Amino acid sequence: MIVTSKYAHNMQQVQRALISVFDKENLIDFSRRLIEHGIMLISTGGTAKVIRQAGLPISDVAQVTNFPEIMDGRVKTLHPVIHGALLGVRDNPDHIADMQQYGIRGIDLLVVNLYPFEKISLSGADINTIIDNIDIGGPAMIRAAAKNYAYTAVITDPIDYEQVLTELDLYNGSLSLAFRRKLAAQAYARTAAYDAAISNWFADVFDDNKTPTWRSITGKRHSIMRYGENPHQSAGFYRTSENRFGVATAELVQGKQLSYNNINDTDAAFELVAEFNPEKTAAVAIIKHANPCGVAEGISLKEAYIQAFSCDPISAFGGIIALNRILDADVAEEIVRIFTEVIIAPDATLEARKIIAKKKNIRLLLTGGIPDPRAAGFIVRSVAGGMLIQTRDNSIFEETTLKVVTRRQPTEQELVNMQFAFCVAKHVKSNAIVYARNSATIGIGAGQMSRLDSARIAAQKACNTIDSAKLADSLGCVVASDAFFPFADGLLSVIEPGTTAVIQPGGSIRDEEVIAAADEKGIAMILTGMRHFKH
Repeated sequence: MIVTSKYAHNMQQVQRALISVFDKENLIDFSRRLIEHGIMLISTGGTAKVIRQAGLPISDVAQVTNFPEIMDGRVKTLHPVIHGALLGVRDNPDHIADMQQYGIRGIDLLVVNLYPFEKISLSGADINTIIDNIDIGGPAMIRAAAKNYAYTAVITDPIDYEQVLTELDLYNGSLSLAFRRKLAAQAYARTAAYDAAISNWFADVFDDNKTPTWRSITGKRHSIMRYGENPHQSAGFYRTSENRFGVATAELVQGKQLSYNNINDTDAAFELVAEFNPEKTAAVAIIKHANPCGVAEGISLKEAYIQAFSCDPISAFGGIIALNRILDADVAEEIVRIFTEVIIAPDATLEARKIIAKKKNIRLLLTGGIPDPRAAGFIVRSVAGGMLIQTRDNSIFEETTLKVVTRRQPTEQELVNMQFAFCVAKHVKSNAIVYARNSATIGIGAGQMSRLDSARIAAQKACNTIDSAKLADSLGCVVASDAFFPFADGLLSVIEPGTTAVIQPGGSIRDEEVIAAADEKGIAMILTGMRHFKH
């Protein structure tokens, strides 16, 4: 049941509109069409100047309030004549009396979009510039008009101009109650998102512990999904203000809309492949159900893709492919040999686009760049009655942090492979075990309830890869574990296929027992001191 004001009318004639916008997209055409409906326009300085230069009649807010804009424009609409016009209940005798006594005429339509705080705060601007872009009068007017939706409609985005004009045309210069209510809901969501961006910026800049008493998470709808994880679940895709290359900012060059699961998997794939510096190496990650089924580095993307694919070609069918370099024709020719759901890359050559275009069902996403794996940020997960917020796992260990704890030292090649494997393990659901050889995965065990089970699965996959590739043996492969081995049996299971080196965080009360088992088998083992659980 919808409860509305006892004074509300279904149709509200629009006679006066106040326009104060930073984003002046389509402003002149919109203003002209309002005037054609006989609507009187009021505006603030900058907006009024633009409208007046187009030859359209406009009254300045200062003329209405009989008070000039002051303090470099910080104070211009914060006046009882403006807020009384937005908040006045037109059928309330007391409100009518106040409006008559103080010469307040109602404003029926408010058009406001805000200073671009979100954009400026992410631009690297200095603190004073960022603070100057905190809008005060705009949010105050938006909230006032939205509260009084029974009489005042409010627009906060140029994208809604056409809908407003359609309603005015349809209802002879009036707006319906249902439409005004819809605009009010959008308006409060916009001011909530705006205030959230400001509060989060203050927390990030001035709160050292990154856990403020209140934390707001908001986003703007990017698209409505056909369904969520399953057909009976509804879902929408929302973009936050985070300035990070990825699936949310990518251009969909071809293919149908991504599903909920596509977006989740594509994000996982691109975040993984971003761990590898494109200036140093080509890298490819193939993802299925948010877990990698193959990851590899190479001299070229084609070489990296072939190695990644060979790790688990069965699981790779219908997967998500992420590349850390510009998609070229050579790797495109390889990719289209099997069915692939999504390809995501920083960019693509014209030749590669033409090759992919022959496969109409492949979604091609181009992001314009690679996300920085070291960049700060936070991860949000809902729980019943609340949410968990943590900082992004942006720690990247360097060689100087590694501690060799066995008698045998790792070779240079083993060290390279161990670092590669541990980097991949960071993006595998816990418990995670990753076998690698020649900077490519050959077996991955993910998401099992015991580390021993993950180890057995990864070992079996490694053996399958070795057999299918007709390798002489698995000697030279290394293993990474995302967390410590609680018992020596887990370590022994991962070295059965011929592992020569293991990398793991350490920290178990049985570390000495595990180290002794490694020494007995003659393998090298490194402790990182850094765990990478991913639940």
